[in-house]
Amino acid sequence: MSELKGIALAPVTDWLEQHLASSEPPYRFELIAAGGSNLTYRMTDARGKVFVLRRPPVRGLVATAHDMSREWKIMDALHRHTEIPVPATLAYCQDTEITGAEFYVMDFIDGLILRDHKSANALTAGDALVATESLIDVQVAFHTLDIDAVGLGDLGKRDDYLQRQLKRWRKQAEAVKTRDLPLLERLHEQLDSAAPAANRPAGLAHGDYRFDNCVLGKDNRVAAVLDWELCTLGDPVVDFCWSLQYWAEPNEELTFLQSPPTRNPVFPDRATVARLYADKSGYNLNDMDYYFAFGWWKMACIVEGVYARLKKGASGGMKTAPVEQVGAMVEAYLQESQRFLAP
Repeated sequence: MSELKGIALAPVTDWLEQHLASSEPPYRFELIAAGGSNLTYRMTDARGKVFVLRRPPVRGLVATAHDMSREWKIMDALHRHTEIPVPATLAYCQDTEITGAEFYVMDFIDGLILRDHKSANALTAGDALVATESLIDVQVAFHTLDIDAVGLGDLGKRDDYLQRQLKRWRKQAEAVKTRDLPLLERLHEQLDSAAPAANRPAGLAHGDYRFDNCVLGKDNRVAAVLDWELCTLGDPVVDFCWSLQYWAEPNEELTFLQSPPTRNPVFPDRATVARLYADKSGYNLNDMDYYFAFGWWKMACIVEGVYARLKKGASGGMKTAPVEQVGAMVEAYLQESQRFLAP
């Protein structure tokens, strides 16, 4: 079998034989998620049992950007000490000599991942409502978790989450700057000065919580939450509003995703989802317009990084829109941010 990017087959097999007693070699690996995020492999053993192996990207490896031990710590704590659905954590390798980076192995959770609006075609409106309520129930659970009791109280700073996000994405936009965007700068100043006070305890902020980072079981409820690499401690309402902005409605043209699953008309509208979260969490969403303004600005910063890479001729192997279309998208996001900030 030929070597797969990121997997040194012989040493990985030797390590798994010693540390993953529930498996039996030989192993077959299939890359199922790549790009700028951590690499995810479907791993099948000799008996047909399926696992998942996660490691950092092969190129551009920056330890602080792809801290596997942090991701493992979060998932392991949630698996061992809570009812929050995550795959069982099975084995962690700290030895970077094995395959060039640390990695871990977890259970494979079979089910439906809603990656686009067509993937929801098999759902009825009743199914979609069950999935929606489950999605919110799980988010409320990790937002209101006793982080100290489960050993995650030291995951990061608890205060000033929004200010830290504003600083981080402003710095990121400056680092990739290829053109002047006065509105991006102006909005940063306005968002910084108008930031509402957060009088809520810090919770786990997933940072990328949406349907395509969850697996739905046969009952249409969330069976597993994936991709905890951006997770930190922070304001739960900021994290929820970021998730809510991925909740595109059928007739909306400007969206975060190219083909959002919630654009399928079987799903409830965004206002219903917001009410569900407010009712279940007890948090008020009075400042949601501000958080949406922040979200559109943040996404503009993220997509400006994509634009800068495309201008340099580097797509990172990812399928993207033409460079000028991506640049125009940034400007549209900024305009939307300004609209939500308007008095």
